[in-house]
Amino acid sequence: MARLEVNRSGELEVFVRVIELGGFSAAARACGMTPSAVSKLVARLEQRLGTRLINRSTRQLQLTAEGCVFYERGVRILADLEEAERCASEHTAPRGRLRVNANVPFGHHFLLPLASEFLDRYPDVTLDITLTDDVIDILEQRTDVAVRTGPLKSSNLVARRLGGTRMVIVGAPNYLARCGIPTTPEELLAHNRLGANYVRAQPGWPLRYAGEDMVLPVTGNAQTSDGEALRRLALAGLGLARLAAFQAREDIADGRLQPVLEDANPGDIEEIHAVYVGQGGHLPLRVRVFLDFLAERVDISQG
Repeated sequence: MARLEVNRSGELEVFVRVIELGGFSAAARACGMTPSAVSKLVARLEQRLGTRLINRSTRQLQLTAEGCVFYERGVRILADLEEAERCASEHTAPRGRLRVNANVPFGHHFLLPLASEFLDRYPDVTLDITLTDDVIDILEQRTDVAVRTGPLKSSNLVARRLGGTRMVIVGAPNYLARCGIPTTPEELLAHNRLGANYVRAQPGWPLRYAGEDMVLPVTGNAQTSDGEALRRLALAGLGLARLAAFQAREDIADGRLQPVLEDANPGDIEEIHAVYVGQGGHLPLRVRVFLDFLAERVDISQG
């Protein structure tokens, strides 16, 4: 009877998070606990099992042979438990707060316009949206899904590709009438090249001209904290900007922006992914339906 007083599934889930996230602190953030509470839980688990599961050092955790077996079987048990709960509640609607972080251009052109449709489909879900072009730590920010543009760093996060976008250099007609339309990279040097000041911003504009690859530095008189603000500066006629094609396509179609130097466009593609924590079946229903909704409704044209 004493064994029934132990929350074995809870212990198992915390232990699996420790291994998947690489440490007590990361697991604590993911589980809403303190690092000391996680450490004590693992110690109690080892004491109850009568064996050491993890060898601890100041820099890393390493599974023992017994720990490897316990982890591998634990992952399967949690997946089976998740599947059992899913089957039992397959007619239950997704519910709860869904915290989403996205870069500003994706937020303005896709996420915000689609929010009403998503909430109409899942009325028991509450969307908590943050837009920023800075890359956040989704564990520290307790975020369910983050949309990221560009190369992904190696991590324990799971990524789902949403598409890819071509990049394009654009300017407003009034700016081009005032400063001229550049036809070579050399002529581009004389133009006001607007940039971004967030950490992941590229240091220059890649070009391919006359068979030669080059990167043109961004040395304009204004920088912005996000890609959508950069678009607005270009629309205002301040200078040229290099934007994702999906950002500029309506402006180009309506004549508010004009592409320049397309013959020197290298055709590089920026990949866009939704990233989240949750290996295998360990994914709340509200997160799973949101990821499926993005894959279904987001159409990121390459250009």
